[in-house]
Amino acid sequence: MSALWLSLTLGLVAGLADYLGGFLLVRQSPSARALRYFVALGAGFMLAAAVLEMIPEGLHVNPRFAPLLILVGYCAVHLVEHSLVPHFHFGEQTHEHEFIAAKTSYSVLLGLATHTFFDGVAIGSGFVLSHWLGWILFFAVFLHKIPEGFTVASVMLAGGRGAATALNSALFLGATTVLGVLVINLEPSWVRVGLPLSAGVTIYVAATDLVPEVNREPGLRMALVFLAGVVVFFILRLLGPG
Repeated sequence: MSALWLSLTLGLVAGLADYLGGFLLVRQSPSARALRYFVALGAGFMLAAAVLEMIPEGLHVNPRFAPLLILVGYCAVHLVEHSLVPHFHFGEQTHEHEFIAAKTSYSVLLGLATHTFFDGVAIGSGFVLSHWLGWILFFAVFLHKIPEGFTVASVMLAGGRGAATALNSALFLGATTVLGVLVINLEPSWVRVGLPLSAGVTIYVAATDLVPEVNREPGLRMALVFLAGVVVFFILRLLGPG
């Protein structure tokens, strides 16, 4: 299978995981602890992938501007979360009294869609450079997709939207992921910008949004789950090409 079709297929799989997260919330909500474990595993894997793969590859394809673009990606998500989506961070527990207005619910959707677009950009950029990097970034994205869909669906329900709107919102996040993959594949040269930007976005989501959520639960177990995510990355790296 060509890199184009493989990246699009995996982008679709990642997008469907968004929908699955929304479906689980609407049909049969998983426990908060189970969701947090999944977030912890994804945070460890994402942070390892960003620091050890995305940043070095970004510096390789764009040595002059990659550091600036990484910072721009990080700051862009920070700006979105504190302007379009105030008082909300991906991964945090949603309470019904926090999201009452429909306007707020759709602001959250827009903020998450910005992130999911760069999920797709990351997957597409990885496959432009190598199948190995593409697979690594796919796993980094996939591990946080179900909690992401769970989050947007919970926000919609808390804002008074119905189950159909909650599921459609999760589906929209999946669609923006595929769109990000498609954009990079239509113009592969944009990988010089897209990969460093995606690295900044990934670092923000992993370290600034997900890790604080992991730290809400005291004790050693959650820290070990986070480290397990890092270990999974290293295992895949050892199994991959040198």
